[in-house]
Amino acid sequence: MEALRIIEDEHQSLAAILHAVRYMLKEIGKGTLAPDFRLLRAMVHYLDAYPEQRHHPKEDQYLFARLKLRTDEGAEAMARLEQEHAGGQTRIKALETALHQYASGDKDGFDTFTRAFENFADFYRSHMLLEEREILPLCRKYFTDEDWEAVAAGFRENNDPMGGTRDTEDFQRIFSRLVAAAPPPIGLGAGPYRDD
Repeated sequence: MEALRIIEDEHQSLAAILHAVRYMLKEIGKGTLAPDFRLLRAMVHYLDAYPEQRHHPKEDQYLFARLKLRTDEGAEAMARLEQEHAGGQTRIKALETALHQYASGDKDGFDTFTRAFENFADFYRSHMLLEEREILPLCRKYFTDEDWEAVAAGFRENNDPMGGTRDTEDFQRIFSRLVAAAPPPIGLGAGPYRDD
């Protein structure tokens, strides 16, 4: 089903960025990689601009709202997910603040940013697992073909972040630069991130 493919692809894109940042922080902590703050800022920007600003609203509007029309099953999980969606800006602000401290040379900046990022990544892992293990199976159980088409149409409104969007932000360009700048094995290691 196209709708499920889009949702799963978007989750995989997010997981890839989380993995990339986690890997980079591990290497920075070991002293084998110098911090590239422009790259880290670009990755944090992506985490806000796509998952928080585009993906979550689509889930609320097209997936959860439609599932609520079909069944009460999973209501507690959906309420938790919607509450987590509502807290997105608080999570992003904590991450941005920690990155700013790190980039400004705060003596505990690296550890602070690493903790903030690990909290963020752990949250998203749990969040996506709840969606994939509880909500998507309920959608498979209760949705009609018309429901699936409506969800797919809603999710197509903003293309996969790694394939670009119709909005002003070109996520394909951002992602290409992240891959080029990130060290192997997550990227090509071609040099520092450039946003030109």
